[in-house]
Amino acid sequence: MPAATPNAPILIISGTNRPGSHALKVAHVLERHYRQAGAPVELLSLEQMPPEAFDPASYAKKPQPVVEIQNRVLGASGLHVVTPEYNGTFPGVLKYFIDLLKFPESFEHKPVAYVGESAGLWGALRSVEQLQMVFGYRHAHSYPVRVFLPGVNKLFDAAGNLSDPAVDQRLGDQVRGFVRYIARFSAAEGT
Repeated sequence: MPAATPNAPILIISGTNRPGSHALKVAHVLERHYRQAGAPVELLSLEQMPPEAFDPASYAKKPQPVVEIQNRVLGASGLHVVTPEYNGTFPGVLKYFIDLLKFPESFEHKPVAYVGESAGLWGALRSVEQLQMVFGYRHAHSYPVRVFLPGVNKLFDAAGNLSDPAVDQRLGDQVRGFVRYIARFSAAEGT
């Protein structure tokens, strides 16, 4: 019997604001897999962070565009974070995004899945592990099946399509497993 799909959307977060990033390409692959699984899904690229978010006053009084993003996070049944590795860690804009959201409820008991991608050999292993510490501190439930994509710069063709069927299979397996993971949490909480 197939697992129930979540009622609220799963929010995929492309964890960098660099234009044309590999993280966004991977996020689009995940989005396709969620749609194929029949799960509601939304995509948030940190390229979409409103300029008002970077005003120091936005910590105290959230501008409306930041409130809208915050509400997407709060309303999501789970988060699927795609992070590159920059200088041995996840991007600063991703940490800023996390810090900008409501504490503690933004991630409290929220299921979170991770994909790490990098041009290097380890596929952002450090970035994902560091993110797991941050989300663990915020009492999120980390999905244990992580996907690491080393050599990401060689995984997409010139049109931005994923060209490695084995990687596509791993991402699809992670998506289907994460949908089941979220369903178990929803059932336990009676939602």
